[in-house]
Amino acid sequence: MNTFTNFIPTKLVFGNGCLEQLSSLPLPNTLSKALIVISAGTAMRKFGYLARVKALLSQRGISSVVYDKTLANPVKEHVMEAAAVCRAQSCDLIVGLGGGSSIDSAKSIALMACNDGDYWDYIHGGTGKGMTPTGGALPLIAIPTTAGTGTELDPWTVITHNEEKIGYGVPELFPIVAIVDPELMLSVPPVLTAYQGFDAFFHASEGYIANIASPISEGYSLKSIELLAKSLPTAVKDGSNIAARADVALASSIAGMVESTSSCTSEHSLEHAMSAYFPALPHGAGLIAISLAYFGAFADTCPEKFMKMAEVMTGEKSTSPEDFLNALAKLQKDCGVGNIALSDYGITAADLPRFVSNARNTMAGLFTVDPRDLSDDEVLNIYKSSFK
Repeated sequence: MNTFTNFIPTKLVFGNGCLEQLSSLPLPNTLSKALIVISAGTAMRKFGYLARVKALLSQRGISSVVYDKTLANPVKEHVMEAAAVCRAQSCDLIVGLGGGSSIDSAKSIALMACNDGDYWDYIHGGTGKGMTPTGGALPLIAIPTTAGTGTELDPWTVITHNEEKIGYGVPELFPIVAIVDPELMLSVPPVLTAYQGFDAFFHASEGYIANIASPISEGYSLKSIELLAKSLPTAVKDGSNIAARADVALASSIAGMVESTSSCTSEHSLEHAMSAYFPALPHGAGLIAISLAYFGAFADTCPEKFMKMAEVMTGEKSTSPEDFLNALAKLQKDCGVGNIALSDYGITAADLPRFVSNARNTMAGLFTVDPRDLSDDEVLNIYKSSFK
């Protein structure tokens, strides 16, 4: 058995209605002012989530200010702007409220509130300088209102700068608390429920086939895959089904634990390259579009793992790694996302070669944990096979 480590210092509070625990759960007594990071959209105010969080913090004597410019693909400029607001307002706590983009931004803001220079000074890959931050990070509370990234239970954050969309993480970026309340996810529309759910699915399945997977991460992966195969189609078709929503939320958080104990593979590198150039492409949609060709490239490399994933998805004995690919295609069809056309987002066949070089340049590390090495020609063929 390979040597492995397991480190997830985040306290998870999970369950319907558990947001109310924000007013009473143990936190450092010294905290006095929070920067609440939300998106530039309207949902956090429209559905009352922001007002509830502010009121619950106030009940425990923590005042708050709001940063509400976060984009679906968050950008470095907003990280730096919000970090300056945080320092100017003397905030000592960051709260990420919303989807993965808000929580990822909150993590990066927490880092830059405590460290000098530019955020890209610390990024590895692309034009990042790869410096080591020495100032730590502000404590962070993560409150997801979508189920997909699992970022509430890992130390990773993805930020875009120009045409570089790069993941970064240090142990200080683990949230101190994650509050996962499925009732906050009832308002997510069907297509976004599907895209986000498949992001979680690929965190789990990529982490399962990664060459650094451990016995602990494999258990997390299979449980997440099982829950998503069971309940994601229901959550997409009937968003008011709280039991299905809870299953998908749990699967997403567990997949975040996969991210903390294993790793995504290069499927995420390939997708980041696409949405770096075409930010209107939802991350989950991009992953879905390339997934069958991508996983097909590894079916003969780790067939036993493919068959095990198929078995937890279907509840039936698998005899071929193709069973997983068939189950994945069926799950996408059942969720109404089985025919994504990258061309609908402005991507052309001429763009595909630059995606290859971008993926290698900005997210090279994920290629090293693939089950086997992929050549540039194979990567290009994955894009070509997926393009329509």
